[in-house]
Amino acid sequence: MRVIEITAFGPPERLAVGERPVPTPSSREVLVKVAGTGVNRADIMQRRGHYPPPKGASDLLGLEVSGTVVAVGDGVSHWRIGDRVCGLVTGGGYAEYCVIPAPQCLPVPSGITLVDAAALPEACMTVWTNVFDSGQLQAGERFLVHGGSSGIGTTAIQLAKLWGADVFATAGTAEKCATCERLGATQAFNYRETDFAQALKIATDGRGVDVILDMVGGSYLQPNLESLAVDGRLVLIGLMGGATAEVNLATVMSRRLVITGSTLRSRSVQQKAAIADSVRVQVWPWISDARFEPVVHKRFSLDQAAEAHRTMEASVHIGKLLLQP
Repeated sequence: MRVIEITAFGPPERLAVGERPVPTPSSREVLVKVAGTGVNRADIMQRRGHYPPPKGASDLLGLEVSGTVVAVGDGVSHWRIGDRVCGLVTGGGYAEYCVIPAPQCLPVPSGITLVDAAALPEACMTVWTNVFDSGQLQAGERFLVHGGSSGIGTTAIQLAKLWGADVFATAGTAEKCATCERLGATQAFNYRETDFAQALKIATDGRGVDVILDMVGGSYLQPNLESLAVDGRLVLIGLMGGATAEVNLATVMSRRLVITGSTLRSRSVQQKAAIADSVRVQVWPWISDARFEPVVHKRFSLDQAAEAHRTMEASVHIGKLLLQP
């Protein structure tokens, strides 16, 4: 099968087409002929040498795929050859075939093409476990997502709005802010032009928001804390703005704030399966009813992986970037 390999850590030009044997599914795994692969920030970090795959994972990039089941391993009872699935993997998605742990598979929802289903697993599972499980977002609460025009952001806006929250977002251009508002945000702030903490105080009559989903990290920590309401929750899922920060603990104590965070890739199959089950029950009906859909910016052929990475690094996209083997 054709794959995309990292020839050496560095710029996108280090990605090259190679050949590998088609993998064989082990116990409780399925082999999928890949129709689509999501491109994520984690792929960029791994290509640069900053995000090594977990022990035992494929060295190939790609954390989410969609496609058709072509073989099943021992102990698999819920999936059969010919099923259309999408799922989360710890690596190996930049290829024509990929193995997925069967419990991490989800059926392709009605109304979504097989290719575009690759835009669902990482974003939906990340948003669900962080916003609704860890963040405990409730209907009627106020919610802020940074990077609102990203794949995670466009998903978070739609799901939080459907949940009954009052949604706010940050993004880097007027066009991206307009997209956030079209998807359901009450207001989106251009972080290049606006102090989002001050803008949120005005927008919420000084109350702040109840939950923040943040992929920036260090440089946003104190402004995030200032933006939270009493008993607010900050959920960290990225470090684009640095891994360290100085924090005023008096702010945390006086308003009973909670700071938490997580990564998805390193979790066990059992933990990911539980998240997948929740997504299937809670989110998939919204897709089937056409109330939520993934935002796909562009689809690239597999051998255009370097171009897809350059597009993501330039931050000109809105929504997901996909590869089509």
